[in-house]
Amino acid sequence: MKFSDMPYSRVDASEFEASVSTLMQELDSAPDGAAAFAVHEKFYKLHDKMMTMMTLAEIRHDIDMKDPVYEAEQDFYDAQGPVFRNLVTDYGRKLFASPYRGFLTEKIGPVAFKNVELAMRAMNEELIPLCKEENELTTRYGKLLATAEIDWHGEKLNLSLMNPYLHSADRAVRKEAWEKYVALFTANEDELDEIYDRLIKNRTAQGRKMGYDTYVPLGYDRMNRNSYGRSEIEEFRKQVKTDWVPFAEKIHEARRVRLGLDRLSYIDEGVSFLNGNPKPVGTPEEILAAGGRMYGKLSPETAEFYHFMRENELFDVLGRKTKRVGGYMTFLPDYNAPFIFANFNGTSGDVDVITHECGHAFQGYLAAKDPIREHMDITMETAEIHSMSMEFFTEPWMEMFFGERADDYRKMHFEDAAVFIPYGTMVDEFQHIVYDDPGLTPKARKATWRDLEKQYKPHLNYDGCPYYEAGGFWQKQHHIYDLPFYYIDYCLAQTCALEYKNWMDRDYQEAWQSYLKLCNLSASDFYGGLLKKAGLEIPFEDGCLAHLARGLEEKLLG
Repeated sequence: MKFSDMPYSRVDASEFEASVSTLMQELDSAPDGAAAFAVHEKFYKLHDKMMTMMTLAEIRHDIDMKDPVYEAEQDFYDAQGPVFRNLVTDYGRKLFASPYRGFLTEKIGPVAFKNVELAMRAMNEELIPLCKEENELTTRYGKLLATAEIDWHGEKLNLSLMNPYLHSADRAVRKEAWEKYVALFTANEDELDEIYDRLIKNRTAQGRKMGYDTYVPLGYDRMNRNSYGRSEIEEFRKQVKTDWVPFAEKIHEARRVRLGLDRLSYIDEGVSFLNGNPKPVGTPEEILAAGGRMYGKLSPETAEFYHFMRENELFDVLGRKTKRVGGYMTFLPDYNAPFIFANFNGTSGDVDVITHECGHAFQGYLAAKDPIREHMDITMETAEIHSMSMEFFTEPWMEMFFGERADDYRKMHFEDAAVFIPYGTMVDEFQHIVYDDPGLTPKARKATWRDLEKQYKPHLNYDGCPYYEAGGFWQKQHHIYDLPFYYIDYCLAQTCALEYKNWMDRDYQEAWQSYLKLCNLSASDFYGGLLKKAGLEIPFEDGCLAHLARGLEEKLLG
C-alpha cells in the first residue's frame, strides 16, 4: 500500500490493554507448546497493529512538526507509549515463565528470550510517570531544533537547510554560516542545558527504581546489550585511543595539506577539497531514480527492494522548514514496509540517504519475510553494519550521482568513515561519565566534553568560538538527548563496514554474499555469533583496530 493511502487511527489504550490481558490468560490455559505458540502469533498481530499506528503518527508528525493533528497524536504517544511498553513487558514476563518455554525457544530462538529478560529488567509499572516525562523532554528537544530558524541573507532556514553553507568551498561563506549556526545554539544554551539536566536526573531516577546506582546498567538493558557489557565497550574505547586516533589524525593532517591551510579550524571539519566537497548531480527525483538504476545493477534482491520502496512512496526526503532535522529508517509492520525519512539539502549527504538508510531498509525488507517477528529485533551495533557497509557496496556506481567527481566522493567517504570512529567513541565515553556522576553541573559536563575532544580529536581548533571552546558542541547531537548509549554502535559497525571495504577490494562478490548472509541472519544469533558466521572480526578482540588501521593507512595515505 502506498504510504499516502495508509489509514491511521489512534491506538485505543483500553482495548489494547484488554487484548494483552486476554492473550496472557490464553497463555496460562494453553495445553501444550503448539497452543502457546499459536497465542504468541496472535500477539504478533496485536503488537504489529499498535506499532504501525504509532509509527505512522511519528512519521507524519516529523514531516511537519507544526501540524496540530499529529502534534496531538505525538503528545498522546509520549504519554501512553510507556503504558503500552509496560503491557508488552508484562506479556513477555508471562511468555518467559511459560511451562512450554523449551518448545517456544525452539520456535523463536534463545536470543528472543534473552531480549525478553532484558526488557523485564528495563521496565515496570513504577517507571511509567518517569518515562512519560522523558518522552516529553526528548520531543521538546526535537521540536526546538526542528523549528529553529536562521536568517541567511533574508531567507529563513532551519538547521538541515544550512548544511550547504556550513560546507561551502568558500571559506568566508562557511565561516559566516558557522557563526550564525553557533549563535542559534548559544541563544538556546540555557534551554538545552535545562532539558539535558532534567533528562539525566529523570533517567538516573529510573535506574535507581530498577535497583541500580546509576542509569548506566538500565541504559545497557534498553539497548539490548544481550551478549557483551561495559568491559567490552571500555576495551574498544582503549583501542580507539591507542590505535585509531593516531591514524585519524594523519587523515586530518593530509586534509589540511590538501586544503592549503596552516591549521584546521572547526569550520573546516566537514570540508575535504579546496574546490569544495563533491555534490550530487541532479534534482532529488533524479537522485532517487539513479538509486533505482544502481540497486538494479547491484543484485536481484536490491532491485526488488528498491522497486517496492519507490512504488509504495516509502521515501520522504525533501528538506522543509518545519520538518524534523536528521534522517532515519523506521518500519511499518502491518505492511512489511520500511520507511526512509531524510532532509535532502544539496550535499553529498543526500546520496548517503540512498546508501546508508537504504542499507537499513534493505535488511528490514528481507527480515520482514521471516514469520518469527523476534528475528527483526536486531541490536543496533548489528543494524548499523547493514547501513554503513551498504555505503561501501554501492561505491562502484557513484558516477551516477557525482559524475566526474565520483572518485573525490569515494575518497571523502572513506576518510569520513575512518575519522568518525574517534568522534563516535568520544560521545560514548561522555555519556558514561555524565550518567556515572549525575550531579555534574551543565558547566562541568561541557568541560568534560572539551577534555574528551582533546583526547579523541587533538587537532581540533575552535578559533576563539566561546560556545564550542567551553564544550557546547555536543548539544547538536540528538542521540545524546534521545538515545543514550546508542552512538558506540555506529563505531562498532563502522569497524565491520571497513572490514567489508577491505574484503570487497579483494573479492567484491564474496564480500557481498557475506553481507547478504548477515542481513538474512537478522537477529537469529547473538552479535559475536553473527559476525563469525559472516566471516568478520569482532571489534572488541585485542588487536582488531590496530590490524585494520594498518591496512587502511596503506589505502588512504599510500
